[in-house]
Amino acid sequence: MTEAKAKLAAVSPIAAVKPMRDLMRIVIVGHVDHGKSTLVGRLFHDTGSLPDGKYEAIKAISEKRGVTFEWAFLMDALQAERDQGITIDTSQIWFKTDARDYTIIDAPGHKEFLKNMITGAAQSDAALLIIDAAEGVKEQSKRHGYLLHLMGVRQVAVAVNKMDLAGYDQKKFEDIEREYRDYLTSIGVTPTFVIPVSAREGDNIVTPSANMSWYKGPTVVKALDSFVPSTPAVESALRFPVQDVYKFDQRRIIAGRIEAGRIAVGDEIIFSPSNKTARVQTIEAWSTIPGAKQPQSSEAGYSVGITLDEQIFVERGEVISHTAQAPVETDVFRARIFWLGHEPMTLGKSYKLKLGTLEAPVTVQSIERIIDTSDLSNSSAPQVERNQVAEVILRSRRMLALDAFTDFPSTGRFVLVEKYDIAGGGIISMQGYADQRDLITSRGTNITRVADGITEEARAFRNGHKGGVLWFTGLSGAGKSTLAMALEKRLFEKGYNVYVLDGDNVRHGLNANLSFTPEDRAENIRRVGEVAALFERAGMITITAFISPYRSDRDRAREASSGGFHEIYVKADVATCEGRDPKGLYAKARAGEIKDFTGISAPYEAPEKPELVIDTASTEVEECLAELVSYVEAKFRV
Repeated sequence: MTEAKAKLAAVSPIAAVKPMRDLMRIVIVGHVDHGKSTLVGRLFHDTGSLPDGKYEAIKAISEKRGVTFEWAFLMDALQAERDQGITIDTSQIWFKTDARDYTIIDAPGHKEFLKNMITGAAQSDAALLIIDAAEGVKEQSKRHGYLLHLMGVRQVAVAVNKMDLAGYDQKKFEDIEREYRDYLTSIGVTPTFVIPVSAREGDNIVTPSANMSWYKGPTVVKALDSFVPSTPAVESALRFPVQDVYKFDQRRIIAGRIEAGRIAVGDEIIFSPSNKTARVQTIEAWSTIPGAKQPQSSEAGYSVGITLDEQIFVERGEVISHTAQAPVETDVFRARIFWLGHEPMTLGKSYKLKLGTLEAPVTVQSIERIIDTSDLSNSSAPQVERNQVAEVILRSRRMLALDAFTDFPSTGRFVLVEKYDIAGGGIISMQGYADQRDLITSRGTNITRVADGITEEARAFRNGHKGGVLWFTGLSGAGKSTLAMALEKRLFEKGYNVYVLDGDNVRHGLNANLSFTPEDRAENIRRVGEVAALFERAGMITITAFISPYRSDRDRAREASSGGFHEIYVKADVATCEGRDPKGLYAKARAGEIKDFTGISAPYEAPEKPELVIDTASTEVEECLAELVSYVEAKFRV
């Protein structure tokens, strides 16, 4: 086998036949010592899923150690776990019932090993959460419930274990059930079943318990069998992260694992974020059958290689999709994260983002709020401590191809790495942020900018000043339009060619077809930036007065300029702006009448290095205006 064939074989093991029976992946979680591993061991024994001789082996281990028979030894495979009596890594084993096959992912409950619990939850379709009947609902039980919610696990069965030690007390069970149902419901998780069990004695594991005849619900096995498998990934839009590109004979084979959807020969595909397109020429799959024909299509769950109808350069980390259902392209996104790092996550610090096959540095732009998982209260802080959940804004120096978790769970999860260790995991939200794909994609071809017959220097000499853009940005109510109109009048009186672009004059004409969605807001600013750049080339000073909340949009406006772009931060805090509220917009936003209002329910990204800051919260209008006029005189006069 050649080296290229060996590489392709390593990433393309698709010869296996898919199972005919459903496969359900269940993560089992709970507080340390609440009996997870014991329950799983009992579950395997009572369903007849133990391999031959395994029961005898467990019994021998128990006798050797001088302890009573321990079902937990089935799962606690590591020597360190047997010695300490806790599970410290995720273990996966398989069992079956009459209804389907199962993979049980045993996730550790100890606070120090929550990283592995998140790993287990990310791979599961449903969860079995264990609570000790004697100890009741612990803080860790609530944290586990919240993490299941965070990782998108919506099917949850709760087993209240060790009912034998609680005397099979019905009231004790009902008190725990009520408390935990109320908590899970408050975070958007509806437990399908809450089951009283004794894992050690086998009560309500496979067969109904004679000791708890007052309980009329299903056993653990019946509850698991009632869960619905996740929507098949093959029914979703295509998501095919590029793992590597191999030169094989005369072909360049793009290899990876299809995470969602289907791909077929002849499909037109797009690579994100490079936005290169091509058609699939062949699908390459490794086969042990000599002379076997290559498939004409493939689907989620398979690792394959493809060749294209033209040679284009692509690299690891790009995402293949169909052109009509491509992922989001952005350099900034909102994320809900669970922090696991030994050092706190801090504002402004950079980490490595790992998303599918992509690795890219990201910076913590803001920490929006920290969520207390025990009572769901919110707080603000400049850093996120270990084992805290937080909502943050992350920014990259390059465009990323990603999906919101609610749209594509498999490609909407990520981890953050610091010094080679996983420091946090989370899910992606695009709430308040625009898909920038259309903003950065040029659809025209054979277009050449016409050389201007009049130089910018000649225009500046005629006008007595250079052309340029004064880009006013700030919150609604900060005073942008007031200052822009006053500055226009003052500069006009001084002989400058000047004009103001603001929301009122562009949305009545040029941008009348745009709404106020994040994408349309971004397109609104893109168009304004291009128009302002044209005015600049005509030798005029253009003043724009827009909130323009996204840093990436302002950066694009700067790039459109021919060098005379000046970002002016009209600075005022939310409280000051809301106190002014000249159009009553803040009051409407607080009342829920305006969706995605900047500063209240939508983000504002303050400039990092503006050319000028005008603080209207502490400075009178005339003083602000005088500072602006002095700035223009210094920067634009020739």
